[in-house]
Amino acid sequence: MHGVMVMGPGPGYEKYPEHTVHLERDDRRIQVNFQGVTIADTRNAIMLHEAGYDPVAYIPRGDVRTELLSETSRETHCPFKGYASYWSIEVGDKTAENAAWAYPRSYEEVTELADCIAFDKRFVEVVVVSEH
Repeated sequence: MHGVMVMGPGPGYEKYPEHTVHLERDDRRIQVNFQGVTIADTRNAIMLHEAGYDPVAYIPRGDVRTELLSETSRETHCPFKGYASYWSIEVGDKTAENAAWAYPRSYEEVTELADCIAFDKRFVEVVVVSEH
């Protein structure tokens, strides 16, 4: 897994100053399940609220069963968040390619995400187990 690196401010805000990215701590118990197996379980999620997108739960790496993740070569860039690295989820004979990602090279506005992993809801079930 990549080391964490914080870069300067997100360059996307120069072109789109009205764009919003807001992080919010979430102490509800949240689980991420794939093929009936819990792959993440936390009370320390960070919810990312970005204009134009549904909220995304970012789970601290320590609360993720990283032994079920396999790093891929995919990398993407967001002008507001930074550079994302991807993992596939592997449980038994089932695999979801590039179904998890993190921003280990993040812009300063979202440094809290640098050591957290998010999951693609097309492949996993994200469940709020308890409100508090």
